[in-house]
Amino acid sequence: MPPVKVMLVDDVALVRSIIGRGLGEDPEIELVGTAVNGQEALEKIPELKPDVVVLDVEMPVLDGLSTLRRLMQAQPVPVVMLSAHTREGSWETVEALSLGAVDFVPKPSNLAGLPLVIGELAAKIKTAARISLKGLTREKTRPKEGLSRTEPLPKPAPVKVRRELVVIGCSTGGPAALQTVIPALPARLPAAVVVVQHMPVGFTGALAEYLAKRAVITVKHAADGDLVLPGQVLIAPAGSDFYFDGRPGTIRVRIVGEKEHPVPGSFRPSVDKVMASAAQLYGEKVLGVLLTGMGRDGAIGMQEIKKRRGRTIVEAEESCVVFGMPRAALELGVADKVVPLKEIAQEIINEL
Repeated sequence: MPPVKVMLVDDVALVRSIIGRGLGEDPEIELVGTAVNGQEALEKIPELKPDVVVLDVEMPVLDGLSTLRRLMQAQPVPVVMLSAHTREGSWETVEALSLGAVDFVPKPSNLAGLPLVIGELAAKIKTAARISLKGLTREKTRPKEGLSRTEPLPKPAPVKVRRELVVIGCSTGGPAALQTVIPALPARLPAAVVVVQHMPVGFTGALAEYLAKRAVITVKHAADGDLVLPGQVLIAPAGSDFYFDGRPGTIRVRIVGEKEHPVPGSFRPSVDKVMASAAQLYGEKVLGVLLTGMGRDGAIGMQEIKKRRGRTIVEAEESCVVFGMPRAALELGVADKVVPLKEIAQEIINEL
């Protein structure tokens, strides 16, 4: 296969030099061009036709978010963001992922740390190059009329078991997918929701705040000891294990372990472990949902849910940015329904 053609956009010359040199050492990557700001990038992209764009967030003339918006409208191409690991940077990163960026790599606090992130960046570039452009743009879902914080929830079709907990797992492409699902859930949803999104430490809090501003259902970044309540979405913090504890009516979440990056190839928290914990405590009253994401995390968790007669939904390939996690559940034979992204919120409601 030909190497992945990459364009690097960053206003700092030394950053372009270090990252460009590092990526150039990978035989599967070809650096076809650089730009010092978003305006220059937009002018060069039609000619260079990169497979992937690596885009800094903070730049003069035209910043990364403005560039990304224009790029997704005019000439969609997979984008990996270089993001500052700060509170403000976290907000900008979540916005970028919601606008259609495939993934991001946190920038180290000093230039000396740049060589350490090149391997991660190269891996994400290769993944981004395999992504279909159809999964990059999302139609934003707004809360439906009649589903305000004070109005009652329309009665779904009758089901034999009332689900009390929904566990949603996602990875690459997940923040944008969650913007379609979470704002479409009603405030008085008769079940609790827990979201496990693969992200580095320090970014899930911004994701929770971002979703909370766009949803009618309550959304918060989970803290150790939080009660699991209907009508509330808890975003699992990155870097710690997450499980459920207690008895029916007084179930709480437990968040344990140091907030640190997991070993390569693993995730903390893992969707598998959160779903397994939910299945153990809630039994058949659990609904597991897998959205877009790379890898197989969540398939074993769904198997545990099915063992206890819970229900499961996976996102259809047609709307996934990366079909890895849903595909793994399908291969294991533990998916009850396969649903396009825009229909998942309603399917969740129907299952409750």
